[in-house]
Amino acid sequence: MDYFLTEEQQELQNLARKVAKEKVAPVAAHHDQTGEFPWDMVKLFAELDFFRICIDFDYGGMGGGVTELSIITEELSRACGGIALAVAGTALGIFPIIICGNEEQKKRFLPEVADGKKLAGFGLTEPEAGSDAGAIKTRAIRKGDKYILNGKKHFITNGGVAGLYTVVALTDPSKGSRGASAFIVEDGTKGLSYGKKEDKMGIRASATTELIFEDCAIPAENLIGREGQGFIVAMKTLDKSRPGVAAQALGIAQGAFDLAVNYARERQQFGQSIISFQAIQHMLADMATQIESTRALIYSTAKYIDSGGKDFSKESAMCKVLAGDVAMKVTTDAVQIFGGYGYMRDYPVEKFMRDAKITQIYEGTNQIQRGVIAQRIIREGASKSK
Repeated sequence: MDYFLTEEQQELQNLARKVAKEKVAPVAAHHDQTGEFPWDMVKLFAELDFFRICIDFDYGGMGGGVTELSIITEELSRACGGIALAVAGTALGIFPIIICGNEEQKKRFLPEVADGKKLAGFGLTEPEAGSDAGAIKTRAIRKGDKYILNGKKHFITNGGVAGLYTVVALTDPSKGSRGASAFIVEDGTKGLSYGKKEDKMGIRASATTELIFEDCAIPAENLIGREGQGFIVAMKTLDKSRPGVAAQALGIAQGAFDLAVNYARERQQFGQSIISFQAIQHMLADMATQIESTRALIYSTAKYIDSGGKDFSKESAMCKVLAGDVAMKVTTDAVQIFGGYGYMRDYPVEKFMRDAKITQIYEGTNQIQRGVIAQRIIREGASKSK
């Protein structure tokens, strides 16, 4: 299908695909087995300017948007969804600054990220506040020209390896979610420490840790927007980042599909390759249709966002729901096509199935996303009936 990518976007796609095939795929199994963070890949991605994609020219970036991020994330995820998160997770971490930060903050923090000198992370989830993000307890108290943070963030992508984090904390607990504010916290700040690195089922190349704040003092100028805007910042960030998560799921699905097709061509049973069997053909046909439908939704939504669209939370949620579910279905079917070999670590397809599961969970579970979609449908229906 032709998604009407510009010449520059096609070049980016070809580059990311080449890097995924030649550089990422050969080391994917190693990082999956060891859980080692892929610093060599991060260095390579920086040299290729992947971290500049979503950042404006004024701050050392390339002026791209969600479409370019989705292209890179999809292609890298075809080889390894965990390694791809070094780029995608960093984009999530800087989106609050890009969307709601002031000029001084953008000039101070974005150039180092653009150069690949610092990764970024986003801190919203807490041990008792996952889907119920409004239940966060991390506090930020203003004392003179600083805010003092105390609390804990949970399951943070790029945790312990990022150079900066955008964090949501309560400045006025009496106001509930309206009392939350967003801050930039730099690695090395006194009072910031990290919990254990999580031992995950999938995306094991990505670092996931707790962020622990113990009287962590940050400059008042690190407040993003105004006090009380924390959840507005967070929701705008997630609306913009979800097509990227969907692109990760899409890439995982495509990678598993590619493996399944190649295996079905090579595997001989009953004197012929199993791709000649109608049962396998129908499975592959369904997988291909689901993947292409998902890609169409993701790129149309990404282009709408990049064109200046104002209200896209429903469409972003749809991207994540569809892509996460398709990734899980396609990777499961890919393992099935491999049969017993698909269950073995000697073959790469089982990794894709493990990696796929997280795309139904993080950045808002697919059940929560369905609620977002439904509420938008109800609201739109009510406005049309007036």
